[in-house]
Amino acid sequence: MSKVWFITGAGSGIGAETARAALGAGDRVVATGRNLDKMSNALRGVASDRLAVVQLDVADAIQAKAAVDKAMEAFGRIDVLVNNAGYSLLGNFEELTTAEIDGLISTNLYGVVHVMRAVIPVMRKQRAGHVINISSLAGIIGFKHCGAYSAAKFAVEGLSQSMAQEVAQFGITVTAVAPGFFRTDLLDDQNAKYGSSTIDDYAAEGSAKAMWSGYNGKQQGDPAKLGDALVKIAGMDNPPKQFLAGSDAVTATRAALEARLEELRAFEDLSNSTDGSF
Repeated sequence: MSKVWFITGAGSGIGAETARAALGAGDRVVATGRNLDKMSNALRGVASDRLAVVQLDVADAIQAKAAVDKAMEAFGRIDVLVNNAGYSLLGNFEELTTAEIDGLISTNLYGVVHVMRAVIPVMRKQRAGHVINISSLAGIIGFKHCGAYSAAKFAVEGLSQSMAQEVAQFGITVTAVAPGFFRTDLLDDQNAKYGSSTIDDYAAEGSAKAMWSGYNGKQQGDPAKLGDALVKIAGMDNPPKQFLAGSDAVTATRAALEARLEELRAFEDLSNSTDGSF
């Protein structure tokens, strides 16, 4: 049966390619984003009768509810939600202002919260649905200069795992997708944000921009192939709770898990010593 997708951040990268993949599979798509022209250009040439383009700033809860209402008016249901909208804020934690961190959290975490609050009641009424939250390898492993971004993505991971246990009774599944490095515009100079202040003690290692901007356009991950993978996952009876996208994500996560297990074993006796007696 044809599915209806609701995709945030559909104007480029993973969002746009997932929309293309879903449409290519014969499904219907509600593509959302802040810039309607950007989305129309990104999805130029795809089946217009199965595509609705809706303006949405995910940081605005009222807009999220309105966008979901428009989706229901257009297609009558929502089968797959892809929370993809977000941006990167890079810099040493001390050099990031509270306002900068708040802005990132408003989009990368609360954007997911607002859209899920609007979509979950629809799926609960349907007694069916699949939520796909795009996290990041940085939501599993901390990286230098990614403190704020990682904080938001770790939160998305935790929220996804917890909520999955609550909504399973309604036929709703949840998958957190952690991409490695993909050729999106996340690190593009026009999109990536960097801390506005500097602290001399950190200067010797070089700037965050100097370190991260060099990866732009050289990432090995292909957003179109990830879009195809998400369509396959959406068609599974038992989809994964967490999906690692890219061989780099698999390799890095395996190493991190093995290191955590080694540390767990090293301090197991001390951990157990904190139990109380009754």
